[in-house]
Amino acid sequence: MIRLYKYLDMNGGLAMLEHHNLQFTNASKFNDPFDCHPALFDYSHTPVNKNNWPPADFLSMKGENDMENLRNSTWMCCLSKVYDSLLMWAYYNSHKGICIGLNVESVLESCQHGFFGMMYPSVEEVKYKDILQKPDYFKDLHSWKDLWTTKAKAWEHEQEVRLITKNPAWVRAGRDIPKELYEEEIVDGKEIRYYPQLSADCFESVYLGVNTLPRNKNKIIKVAKNLNPNIKIYQMTTDLEAFRLKAEQL
Repeated sequence: MIRLYKYLDMNGGLAMLEHHNLQFTNASKFNDPFDCHPALFDYSHTPVNKNNWPPADFLSMKGENDMENLRNSTWMCCLSKVYDSLLMWAYYNSHKGICIGLNVESVLESCQHGFFGMMYPSVEEVKYKDILQKPDYFKDLHSWKDLWTTKAKAWEHEQEVRLITKNPAWVRAGRDIPKELYEEEIVDGKEIRYYPQLSADCFESVYLGVNTLPRNKNKIIKVAKNLNPNIKIYQMTTDLEAFRLKAEQL
């Protein structure tokens, strides 16, 4: 069984367990400005064509537009290979949030049965780089996957794995459009999140942050057990012999 983990603040964790779903976000809406950016590719080595037709500058522009369109039509769910990252826990309410362990095989099966999108989610591990070595758009036929999986080494602590789909089904669209867009006459479709429904066996474990408040701890345990009676609940604690976290099963 492949296990991956989703870090969330307390409200997000409760919502995910109560609605037993998973959030997918458009590839252009992540907090890293380099994420899935078309400029990750080199479009300068255009193929030599007789009489320069189509023109090299046209082919270069088309390649970059194609990657921009791919980015705009892609939605992702970002997960982690680890549940004990000090930095990841710190991002979510100073260790007051939760981390949900998912059975990835069951997640993919739920998405297939629920018709989530044009492409069933693929599982792609992120690659981290110090120096941006741009793949040649015209020579590497599989380089388009690098659009989804290349990040700066500064993010390596996340040990990220992504579930990726294209053009998800509108019936899975959420209504959590950012508040600042409520007054807009037209809302960018890329702002919409999508939520495929998951079966109970997708939820393998829940980890409670070191600083989780007792009242929130009780809420999470109750909701998690109602969803899946066999789910494992862990309390994260500090290892006083090292700068690391430990998980103690409750």
